[in-house]
Amino acid sequence: MSSEESGAGAVEQAPAEAAGVFGEAWPRLEAFADLLVREGELRGLIGPRELPRLWSRHLLNSSAVAGFVPHGATFGDVGSGAGFPGVVVALMRPDLEVTLIEPMERRVAWLHDVASELSIENVTVERARAEELHGAREFDVVSARAVAALKKLIPWVAPLIAPGGSLVALKGERAALEIDEAAKALRKYRLRDARVHEVLVPGTDDPTRVVTAERQPA
Repeated sequence: MSSEESGAGAVEQAPAEAAGVFGEAWPRLEAFADLLVREGELRGLIGPRELPRLWSRHLLNSSAVAGFVPHGATFGDVGSGAGFPGVVVALMRPDLEVTLIEPMERRVAWLHDVASELSIENVTVERARAEELHGAREFDVVSARAVAALKKLIPWVAPLIAPGGSLVALKGERAALEIDEAAKALRKYRLRDARVHEVLVPGTDDPTRVVTAERQPA
């Protein structure tokens, strides 16, 4: 994958495979990437070290989540930040009702701007911490990326998952170990069948690890 120099620093260019990964969403994914290059670092959303791996580490990585979400589901993305994976999933899956959950005001403003600029009609932005929505909101699928280790994340997000719904979390190399460390929390919050899926997204060199678990009825 190539990078080029710009005012924002070295920027990774989209690999040739990206258009196939994103399908009909490809033009708006390119537009989202352009917004991130122009404003992401200036608005404190991504660091300069992230621009050289914008596609492989963030955009293509986020795309792996879309395949784990049932058609027509309600989808809550906790700690949306710059829009990973929530904005990417919303663009790829117009059949979903996506809620981007983010407590920080400047990130919320960014997410509103992105939704408006890219005309993303299936997105709602909620300024809140996950725990502030307990008892008020439930989703068929809840995602999280780079928020916390599973044993800390589960008490925050599990109450947002509808019975029979699922957690879909993007994780790193410690994914399997995190599941083991979260065994007590998984039992307490009735999350079963926790497993790691290694997804090799075209255009990336390393597998993307997706942790899924299903919430049992009370």
